[in-house]
Amino acid sequence: MKRTLSHIAEWLNIQQKIDDNLVVTGVSINTRTIQPGDLFIPFRGEQVNGHRFVRDAFAKGAVASLWLKDEPNPPEDVPLLFVESGEEALQQMAKAYRAEVQSVFIGITGSNGKTSTKDLVAGMLSPYFRVKKTEGNFNNELGLPLTILSLEEDTEFAVLEMGMSSFGEIEFLSNLAKPKYVVITNIGEAHMQDLGSREGITKAKFEIIAGLEADGQLFYDGDEPLLRPFVEKAPDIKTKSFGVQEQNDLRIAEVNFTEQGSTFRVEGELNEVMSIPVLGEHQVKNTLAALLIGKEVGLTAEQMRESLKEIVLTDMRMQVIEGNNGAIFINDAYNAAPTSMRAAISFIEKSSIKSEKWLVLGDMLELGDNEQQYHEEMSESISNKIFAGVCLYGPRMEWLYKKLVEQFTAEQLIWVNDDAKKLVTFLANNINNRSIVLVKGSRGMKLERVIEPFQN
Repeated sequence: MKRTLSHIAEWLNIQQKIDDNLVVTGVSINTRTIQPGDLFIPFRGEQVNGHRFVRDAFAKGAVASLWLKDEPNPPEDVPLLFVESGEEALQQMAKAYRAEVQSVFIGITGSNGKTSTKDLVAGMLSPYFRVKKTEGNFNNELGLPLTILSLEEDTEFAVLEMGMSSFGEIEFLSNLAKPKYVVITNIGEAHMQDLGSREGITKAKFEIIAGLEADGQLFYDGDEPLLRPFVEKAPDIKTKSFGVQEQNDLRIAEVNFTEQGSTFRVEGELNEVMSIPVLGEHQVKNTLAALLIGKEVGLTAEQMRESLKEIVLTDMRMQVIEGNNGAIFINDAYNAAPTSMRAAISFIEKSSIKSEKWLVLGDMLELGDNEQQYHEEMSESISNKIFAGVCLYGPRMEWLYKKLVEQFTAEQLIWVNDDAKKLVTFLANNINNRSIVLVKGSRGMKLERVIEPFQN
């Protein structure tokens, strides 16, 4: 973004005298990351009042700042725009800038896999177009506007992740971004405590079509039966489905895994063999959404094949880490829900990368009233005939432990409430260069610390 301060004042319907020579080249809500040329937006919370840091923002190069109208003692020697709400002003600026840029916007949501799918779509397009994607977890009512305002004028594709915890949030983000293409990766169980059921989660995710452009298109997980009624109720929207089942427009026909990644054959809209340097059938499935978008924007199969070979996913998404004892760790510790945990366990079960298979599983959070049932049911995916050992971490994993103790010995199974060092010691005494270890749990469990002692 590069706009005069007076232009931004027009976006915000501010009637005050503005210096026409001041040019804003970015927006920041954090003085720790502020860049010269930024407009600073102070927020006033229960613990911290951002207005205290306005002077600091100018010292670090900010050219102007917002200021809440009811906040006392505004400095008189720096350029300020007075607003009712910092959050609403940020969103209004993003909406106005969105209307002025010509980028094609792609919105991605889903219970699991949205960050990986964002990385796959952006990575596939990047060799051929100017692409900007959501960085980190900037996928909410503050992060998404900041991402939009960070777009350079010549950006051709903006790939935006859209997260939510309650109804109405995805609808708001979609209406703000007005995407041409949207993706729903899957429907899981995360946020069950807020949305009540998987049907409620489906309804909330399907809000992503709210801001879809008139000629836009939805790409969705066709294996998920809960999505089909919503698709059928939107007959005017162009759709394409992806998955493993025969009825999908693009489907997985065959998958093979090595330490280098996944090679797979697809059928339907494309009939090709592709490879990604990422493990897991669920990541292959996420790749189908990227392939459908690539085909839609005119990339050839060979162009997509070449770009997918170089894909880099955000850390802790089926990330392969070689331990200093020769063991292979699969770091999938960014988040977890029953659907994604079963998928990761299934991958390890089918894998032939190493002969000895281990699981390190942490609590799955935000599952609502049925959380005990979800943890106990995970035992149905874990067999002592397949797995050499299982390490469980967190108070909720005691429920799974009590199910598994019937089939695993004390040398094969450990549950720890809150001391991750005990898991490290247990693993150090058991795993070796024949071992592959899946590490997966909700973000709050921070299970990646189990891997760190095994890294050089």
